[in-house]
Amino acid sequence: MKDVRVEIQVSGRVQGVAFRHFTTLRAQELELKGWVANLADGTVKVVAQGTKDKLETFLQQLRKGPSRSRVEGVETCWMDSTAKEEAFRIRFIPF
Repeated sequence: MKDVRVEIQVSGRVQGVAFRHFTTLRAQELELKGWVANLADGTVKVVAQGTKDKLETFLQQLRKGPSRSRVEGVETCWMDSTAKEEAFRIRFIPF
């Protein structure tokens, strides 16, 4: 099955609640590549690559989030995969 890429923006109470750590663990369990980062506007951005079925499972998990989070919105943008990502990691974007 061909890999695809999805860019995800998660809103709600998603910073300061271990959302990036939760996201990284779920992505690694599904053998996805990409990254997760907090953004200055209080949202979390996720870029992930893998098979469509694994990414759909990943999205379901992100919609729930860790126990202390409150996910209010998940926006997605699907595209063709790129070969740039080698693993899944937390990326730090300065505000």
